[in-house]
Amino acid sequence: MTYIYDRPDWPRFRWDEAALATRLAEVRHHQGRLLGRMEALGFELETEAVFQTLVQDALKTSEIEGEILDREQVRSSVARRLGLDRAGMVPVERPVEGLVAMLLDATQGHAAPLTTERLFRWHAGLFPEGGHGRKAFTVGGWRTDELSPMQVVSGPMGRERVHFRAPPAERIDAEMAAFLTWFEAPDTKTDPVLKAAVAHIWFVTIHPFDDGNGRIARAIADLALARSEGTGQRFYSMSSRLRVERSEYYATLEATQKGDLDITVRLAWFLEVLDQALSDAEAALAAVIHKAKVWEHLATRTINDRQRLMINRILDGFQGKLTTTKWARIAKCSQDTALRDIEGLIAAGVLVKEPGGGRSTSYALAL
Repeated sequence: MTYIYDRPDWPRFRWDEAALATRLAEVRHHQGRLLGRMEALGFELETEAVFQTLVQDALKTSEIEGEILDREQVRSSVARRLGLDRAGMVPVERPVEGLVAMLLDATQGHAAPLTTERLFRWHAGLFPEGGHGRKAFTVGGWRTDELSPMQVVSGPMGRERVHFRAPPAERIDAEMAAFLTWFEAPDTKTDPVLKAAVAHIWFVTIHPFDDGNGRIARAIADLALARSEGTGQRFYSMSSRLRVERSEYYATLEATQKGDLDITVRLAWFLEVLDQALSDAEAALAAVIHKAKVWEHLATRTINDRQRLMINRILDGFQGKLTTTKWARIAKCSQDTALRDIEGLIAAGVLVKEPGGGRSTSYALAL
């Protein structure tokens, strides 16, 4: 099998600018419109939107790789790094802290150059406890291929699908030097959004690490997109959309690796995903504004810390049904106290009892 990195014209990617022009213009307009709306929110709502986006980004970039993170740990890590005082914050494991640190560094530090040392720091943060017991798992350094060639696979263990084989380890130093030089070189011809897409393809093709390449590639794309917008505030999550498009994500990746250096189709797909991510962000923005209006409505009510915590959880998208048992567990109180909290909010017109009763009694916001 001949992969694109073995072609004589590698890595001179090319694309049909005319075929992408209309879609690119639409995406750029959508980008500007969303940024304008965010800037008009005011500091508190803008910070809330960034918080929600970063939580989703961390969760979804890991889910793409089949790793499910603890949502409460992610929320706590993001809140602490943004300087937010959130009730119910929990201890956070080091790999979660490393992932959140990378996502924030990629966006808030977008103006800083992307270097080998920076990538090594990101990688070491993702795997602070080493390489999951794999003998050849180098952490904070390029892969060595001591056990076997690097292959990009997806699917459950025993039914993995091989999408392509990465270049041999002895090529990585030269390949990454060329990539980083291109990434930091001034470029007046390539739109920065397209540069983000090309960077993702190029880095994934090299696949320089033993693990974590997908998460780091998406962080690099986020860094390039932040440069395209001139802001370190992240208001939309490409990873959340890529999680939805996961099958197509791997399919287009495989087709690109087995094709030639014309990546027009892959770039068009990237623009479609980015445009949908921007639309998703507009829906999330509506939820942030709704949350602010709910609290404005509740401003004259007497609400204790447990009730405040749980109302925020519901507004942030509570998973499943809200019951006294879940309330007691999350708010760290007895079920009797949980029931009194709930009944107080029902009397205030904040919560309503959902249809059903007995052990299955559940509650929802009335607002």
